[in-house]
Amino acid sequence: MPTAHRCFAEWTAARVWAKLHRVILDELGARRDLEWSRCALDSVNMRALKGGS
Repeated sequence: MPTAHRCFAEWTAARVWAKLHRVILDELGARRDLEWSRCALDSVNMRALKGGS
């Protein structure tokens, strides 16, 4: 569906997903509903410029 893909691409370029993620984390943190001791970091969303190594 080209329209859905176009919207997804525009939202991704506008960093909507990152902003939404931050809003959700802030809300959960304010309510103390996050268990940070079980937190893990993942670099899957980091882009390798020019192919990377």
